[in-house]
Amino acid sequence: MSSSTLDQAENKSWFVVALFAFAAFIFNTTEFVPIGLLPSIAQSLNVPESQTGLLMTIYAWAVTILSIPLTLAVGTMERKKLLISLFIIFIIAHIFSALAWSYNVLTMSRLLIACAHAIFWSISIPLAMRLAPNGHRAKALAFIVTGSSLATVLGVPLGTAIGQHFGWRITFYLIAAIAALVMLLLIKKLPHSPSQNAGDLKSLPQLIKRATLMQAFLLTALTITGYFTAYTYITPYLREIGGFGDRFVIVVLFVMGIAGILGSILFTRLIRKTVVHTYTIGASLLLACLLCLEYAQSYAWTMLLVALGWGIAITLIAMSLQSKVLEAAADAADLATAIYSGTFNIGIGGGAFVGSLVLDHLGVLYTAHVGAAFVSAALLFFLLVTRRIWVINKSVSQ
Repeated sequence: MSSSTLDQAENKSWFVVALFAFAAFIFNTTEFVPIGLLPSIAQSLNVPESQTGLLMTIYAWAVTILSIPLTLAVGTMERKKLLISLFIIFIIAHIFSALAWSYNVLTMSRLLIACAHAIFWSISIPLAMRLAPNGHRAKALAFIVTGSSLATVLGVPLGTAIGQHFGWRITFYLIAAIAALVMLLLIKKLPHSPSQNAGDLKSLPQLIKRATLMQAFLLTALTITGYFTAYTYITPYLREIGGFGDRFVIVVLFVMGIAGILGSILFTRLIRKTVVHTYTIGASLLLACLLCLEYAQSYAWTMLLVALGWGIAITLIAMSLQSKVLEAAADAADLATAIYSGTFNIGIGGGAFVGSLVLDHLGVLYTAHVGAAFVSAALLFFLLVTRRIWVINKSVSQ
């Protein structure tokens, strides 16, 4: 095969990986955009902000419960057909979200989106890494995580700004429209992709016996709970504690997202050059940001500095744990990713729930303090227990 033909094939592969990153952008945007729209949704549907925050919990826990059974149910289904079906469900559910006339209707539509989300995250990363050019699996993972980070760079801030100026319903209509565009591109560009190494019900006992995996899942649940205890309520935190306006909230979300992209670049370098595991760096940085959050409210520049560190930290954490899961379960990648997605969403839902309790009983100031306690527990467990088991210098095969 000529070099020009090889280049064309590689470019096509990267375009497909980029489509997966764009799809990740869409799915993460819709999961997290309620964070910036909590006050608007609460006012529109006449419910307390703490109850609106539970939309995050309900969505995340639905993904947790459904990830494994739905992934097993579609385990043998051809991946292109499956992805298109997921996008059709995703689009229809967003139209219902935009039309929601009550909190219950909005919740039901979000549950339908969560079903599509549960399957998407179970198959997207293994499939994208499979379709990437040879020798670039880690870079493909970085692409997907960058797409996820762009959800906070562009998706959440723009969704928040649109919701504040034109109404939160318009945000959901636009997400549906962008998802339709991504679906059309997938129809045209994604090759026929049979299911491979998806794992089945017989794989579960084998995965459960792997200490590396189980500890990665535990660390995910603890760390992400701490992160979302604070992050879910960042809008009221900045308003009430910092006295900042809506525009600055959007700037903070934007900086966090930009930092996420920087974090993905940093990860690809750290994972090759340092013996200190990237999880240690990310969790330590996140803990520092949460502990400093209250004191950073005095000045805009200090808050932006914390937001920068915050975004880098969560990206290092997520990529570190995801890469370890894929390394430890290459023989059942879809199923292992489904469990990882489920535990990640346990953290999202748990953090939103814990944060709502803190908001109601202690006040928004203490969301960061409680979040820091969860991250401290996770970091301590990693340093005392997990670090002995994980092979530090081993990463996803390049």
